[in-house]
Amino acid sequence: MARIAGVDIPREKKVPYSLCYIHGIGLTQAKNICVKAKVDEDKRVKDLTDNQVVAIRDAITALEIRVEGEHRTQVSMNIKRKRDIGCYQGLRHRRGLPVNGQRTKTNSRTRKGKRRTIGLGKKA
Repeated sequence: MARIAGVDIPREKKVPYSLCYIHGIGLTQAKNICVKAKVDEDKRVKDLTDNQVVAIRDAITALEIRVEGEHRTQVSMNIKRKRDIGCYQGLRHRRGLPVNGQRTKTNSRTRKGKRRTIGLGKKA
């Protein structure tokens, strides 16, 4: 298994798709990395040589991509900043509601959690 940025990427997948397993790298960024490292996008990870793996690592640092821990830290700091200044997105994060304008009358169960019925208590 090739280990890049502290992550074991899948051996059986093509290089761009396996690079997406690294937090902070999406498909477009992965394809840019392959171009920069001069690695064929149709190649599987198991067919890469050690020099190509090193070239991919160097391409990630050369493109100054934040990955894994550094990326997670930056995202959490951005969320914390928004919560502290009290902007709309920060308030939505604080309340555990969807941030990007999705409807909440129905749906959004992932953010809101399990349904809680209100007003059907015992009669006195």
